[in-house]
Amino acid sequence: MKFVDISMDLHNHKSSAVQNLALTQLGLIFLLFSAIDSANYKKSSNYTFAKSAANMSINPVVISSSVKQTATVIFLHGLGDSGNGWAEAMTQIRQPYMKVICPSASPMPVSLNQGFRMPSWFDLFTLDESGPEDENGIKEAAKLVHSLIDREIETSNVPSSRIALGGFSQGGALALYSAFTYNKPLAGVMALSCWIPLHKTFPAAALSNKDMPIIQCHGDCDPIVPLKWGQLTASILKSFAKNTELKTYRGLMHSSSDMELKDLKKFLETVLPSV
Repeated sequence: MKFVDISMDLHNHKSSAVQNLALTQLGLIFLLFSAIDSANYKKSSNYTFAKSAANMSINPVVISSSVKQTATVIFLHGLGDSGNGWAEAMTQIRQPYMKVICPSASPMPVSLNQGFRMPSWFDLFTLDESGPEDENGIKEAAKLVHSLIDREIETSNVPSSRIALGGFSQGGALALYSAFTYNKPLAGVMALSCWIPLHKTFPAAALSNKDMPIIQCHGDCDPIVPLKWGQLTASILKSFAKNTELKTYRGLMHSSSDMELKDLKKFLETVLPSV
């Protein structure tokens, strides 16, 4: 039986050699890495775990600001991962006044992986760009992201315009969809190695945030979510959201890189400047 891991975040953004391993050889091993890293993060005093929300089977990783909080970054992991997977990377690129929230998706059967249960924001049926999508699951997941934003506004007294969304792979897809279907202005979106779900419903589905800055990052050697998906997404976005930029990274597979993280850091400094 062959399992596909769309996430490919090996929790090591420092080693490009490790990051560029073939995804199809690492599906189940990756899940083990996720479990090991989760235990390690829980031992660290640098991260806290917030009270679990109804949509989360694992408490979200919360990285508090080191000075007065004036902004928040919410980052969504990819298939099979958890909030732990991106906590360290987000710590590296955030500013001291930024709080970072890395929630974890609940385990669910994933059709793409023969019904194997794994953390997933919604079901995936195929890797075909024109294939069927889990419309109800995507919309329900977006509602949960909206509730997370609303809760952050209420509890941290940070306006929606000072909150940025981001995500990798499936998480990036959800971040894009959630941003455009949210009814308040957001600071921006970081969409990594992903696509826009339910793309045929846009631009009609976009309720707001059409002027919101968006940075898309995609490796030109991505074998799981091909670059053409990112290019198609950029084309769709630019038809109604003009402030969109697609950055490509030579030789990068379905993973992250130091150069990409530098670009994300610069993006966050631009859309969430010090106040």
